[in-house]
Amino acid sequence: MHQPLSLNELQALLGRAFSATALGEWALLLGCLLLAGLITVILSRVKERGGLSVLFGERVVDGALFPLLAVGLALAARPLLKVWGLAPAVFKLVLPLLVSLAVIRLVARVLAAAWPSSTVIKAVERLGSWLIWIGAVLWVTGLWPVMMDELDDIGWKFGNVHLTLRNLIEGGSTAALVLVVALWISSAIEAQLLRRESLDLSMRKIAANAIRSLLLFVGLLFAMSAAGIDLTALGVLGGALGVGLGFGLQKLAANYVSGFVILAERSLRIGDMVKVDNFEGRVTDIKTRYTVIRSLGGKEAIVPNELLITQRVENSSLADPRVLLSTVVQVAYGCDVEAVMGRLTAAVAEVPRVLSAPGPAVQLSQFAADGLELTIYFWIMDPENGSGGVRSDVNLAILRTLQGLGVDIPYPQRVVHQAGLPPAKVDIPQPDGARTPPA
Repeated sequence: MHQPLSLNELQALLGRAFSATALGEWALLLGCLLLAGLITVILSRVKERGGLSVLFGERVVDGALFPLLAVGLALAARPLLKVWGLAPAVFKLVLPLLVSLAVIRLVARVLAAAWPSSTVIKAVERLGSWLIWIGAVLWVTGLWPVMMDELDDIGWKFGNVHLTLRNLIEGGSTAALVLVVALWISSAIEAQLLRRESLDLSMRKIAANAIRSLLLFVGLLFAMSAAGIDLTALGVLGGALGVGLGFGLQKLAANYVSGFVILAERSLRIGDMVKVDNFEGRVTDIKTRYTVIRSLGGKEAIVPNELLITQRVENSSLADPRVLLSTVVQVAYGCDVEAVMGRLTAAVAEVPRVLSAPGPAVQLSQFAADGLELTIYFWIMDPENGSGGVRSDVNLAILRTLQGLGVDIPYPQRVVHQAGLPPAKVDIPQPDGARTPPA
């Protein structure tokens, strides 16, 4: 497995692999595969899995753990062939294929877990799988060193640096593998942090984003070093990047910095009811660049984080999730207004979503032209469920109470004067079919 095979060696191995003497080797390899599958199934049942897992996948054996265990067990069992006096033939042919399968599964599951619904990532997975399988076939058939020698002859010279196509392929492959491993580690740490309910959700999000950014940056440095890029050139790159952030990427950098400030200050938290730029809704997610706000009607607004820092934001649940609502009703002048206010307070207090502490209150707010105007105030604890439903329930309770007390809600009446005729009151149809008696 460590060195590619020549064509003569490949023919000899194929002849030995399908001979009667290789039955023991086939049995040992099959035992390694069965043991790897059994360990994977047992671990999947012991460990509670949620969502798409890198190690277990969707159907347990289609994750990265099964081929990784198969490779490890095959390498551990290979010395037994010498003890039994068998020359390895099957293992030399199968091990490169198992390694290729493990790399493909690892890359595919990590990318699928990081970007689950990206069509571009799926295309990259398929392309990478084909390239890895082609490389495995070239290795087994002994064509790999021939191809590498040919690619080594294709090169370019940039000043004192000489680059060949072989260097680019090897460096790019190493860089991609290092970045995938870094992304896997960051995704695993992020999943563990988000499951820790003892910490505030905003702090978990900022820790997860910071760890992912740090690991990807470190992985990028290792990848560049593995690709043969001089890291001292990053000084010039950093200066150019700073100039770019100062001019062309100013807004983007401001949004990213604002995202970390929001998460650190916890001025906005996931689940808060906010109103930003006349858009009201619940905060469903806080990214490093933008915040997602979902209205009660189902619409979602993508708000740049800089807007939440520089403009006025109304937060209904920052320090206290309780929200004060009100409704208005008029009663006739001849009723016992104090008794009506007491009965309305008791009726509104029985509405399910209305809080009892602080309880509802009724105030005589105005002496209107047609009746006494009463304002009913009440508190709710769940503004994310909307205010229209609870206000409707309160109004229905008020209407039933007034009907039970026999208190009328006054209707406006108007007097019409006609030129040359004495004043006369005009009958105005009422909602219940009654008519205003003439004067």
